[in-house]
Amino acid sequence: MRDAVIDPQRLGAGLAACLLAGVSLGAGAQALPPELQKAWKATRLPLSALSLEIREAGGPVIARVQADEPRNPASVMKTVTTWTALSALGPDYVWRTRFLSDPGARVDDQGTLKGPLYVQAAGDPWFRQEDLWNMLRELRLRGVKNLSEVVVDRGRFGDVAIDPGDFDDAPDRPYNASPDAMMVGFGATRVVFLPDARSHQWIPLLDPPARDVRVEGGLEWLNGTCKGSPAVAADVRPEGSGAVIHVSGKAVGDCGEFSVYRLAGKQGDHFEALFRLLWRELGGTLARGVRDGRAPARAVPLAWHDSPSLSDVIRQINKHSNNVMARMTLLTLGAELNGPGATPDSGARAVRQILKNQGVDTTGWVLDNGSGLSRQGRITARGLAQMLDAAWRSPLMPEFVSSLAISGVDGTVRRRLRAEDTRGQAHLKTGTLRDSRALAGYVRGASGKRYILVSLVNDPGAAAVRPFDDAVVEWLAAR
Repeated sequence: MRDAVIDPQRLGAGLAACLLAGVSLGAGAQALPPELQKAWKATRLPLSALSLEIREAGGPVIARVQADEPRNPASVMKTVTTWTALSALGPDYVWRTRFLSDPGARVDDQGTLKGPLYVQAAGDPWFRQEDLWNMLRELRLRGVKNLSEVVVDRGRFGDVAIDPGDFDDAPDRPYNASPDAMMVGFGATRVVFLPDARSHQWIPLLDPPARDVRVEGGLEWLNGTCKGSPAVAADVRPEGSGAVIHVSGKAVGDCGEFSVYRLAGKQGDHFEALFRLLWRELGGTLARGVRDGRAPARAVPLAWHDSPSLSDVIRQINKHSNNVMARMTLLTLGAELNGPGATPDSGARAVRQILKNQGVDTTGWVLDNGSGLSRQGRITARGLAQMLDAAWRSPLMPEFVSSLAISGVDGTVRRRLRAEDTRGQAHLKTGTLRDSRALAGYVRGASGKRYILVSLVNDPGAAAVRPFDDAVVEWLAAR
C-alpha cells in the first residue's frame, strides 16, 4: 500500500498532533519517531516534502514516512548505479582500451605502420592523460613512429553526447561533462597558473595546448601569506570553431603554482588535441588526422590499457560524487547487459532488471542518466532502502559500503558529523540540487547494530533539512 502524502499544515490541529506524536493513522501512514520530531519542526519544512525510511540492516523497519512517494534523489542516485554495476559486473571488472591494426599490417624499417591505427574505446570512466601517454609509449617501444591516420571506434556507446549547458547553463564546468566512449581526463582542459616572483605576474598555460583554444585576461598578483585557495574566475567563451578562456581574479604569490579545470570543447576535439600533443612529444608523426570509424572484427592488438578495478572506480564516484563517471558506468551496464551502442535507456533497463532480481521495488522510479544530475530522476525511499538492505546481505557488501563517504572523515561528509559519537560511524551518500536534498547509507549504532537510512526532501527550502539529517544519524549512532 502506498504511504499517504500528509502535510500537517493542511490538517486540523488535532489530527496533525496525532501524526507528529506517532499515533497510527493506518497501515500505510506512519510518522517520525518522537526523538526526531523536534529536529524536523526546526526545519520549518512541510512534512509532505519528506520521504524517510529507517530500518535495521537485515532486520525490521524502524521508521517510515511517505516512503513510496517518488522523489528526486539528486546524487544519491549514484548509489543505484554503483551498486547495480558492482553486483552485475563484479568488483574486479576493468575497462580495456586498445590500439589495433589491420590484420597482417606491418611496421616498416622507417617505423611506418601500414594502414590506420584503430583506437577501440572502452568507455573507461577513469582514463587519464598519463594512461594515453603510456599506451602511445608502448607503440613507440614496438617500433611504430609514423601513423597515416587514427580511427577512433566509439561503437561501445551509441549517440550519448549531451549539451553540457543544458542542466544549469554552466557548460564549461567539468561536472557537466558529456559522456564519451573515448573520454580522457573527463574532457577537461587544465589552466595552469605559474608564479613569476621576479615580475610579480601569473603566467597561464593550457594543458593540453589546442589550436583553437586560448587564454585571455589575467590575475592580479598579491603579496602576503597564502591563506587559502586563490579567488579565480575562468569562463569559457565560444570563438569561431574554438574557445577563449577568460581569466580574472587575485592570487597571493606565496600560494605557488595552482590549476583550474574547464570544458573548452567537445570530447572528441579534446582527445584529438591530446593525442597529437603526446604523440608529437614521443617523436611520432601523423600524416592525416583523427576520425571516427569502426575497427575490423579481426584487428590485431598492438597496445592496451586496463582501468582500475570497478571497486576502485565506484569509490571515486560515491565518495567524490563524480557525475560523468556515474554516467559512464550506467552506459557500461547497458553495453554489458544489452549489447554495444549503449544509451542511458539501455543502461536504465539493465538497472531495473538487476534490482528486480534482487527483490527491489522500483515502482515510480525514473532512471535517466545514473548520476542524479537531473531534474527528472526519481526514486522512492522504500525502494532504495530495500536496495541498501540487499547490498548489506550480499558477499559484495564490503566493497559497496567502502565506496561511501565516511562521516567526519572523507568525501562529501568529511566536514559533517565530526563529533566523537558520529565521526567514522556512518557510511553515507549525499545528494544536493537546487530543490532537493538527500542522504542515504549505513550507520553503526552504539549497540553494534547497523542501520539503513534514506532521507529524501524535495522542496524550494530543501537546504534546511541538513540539521535534521544529521540529527537522524546522531540518533541512530546512539542506539
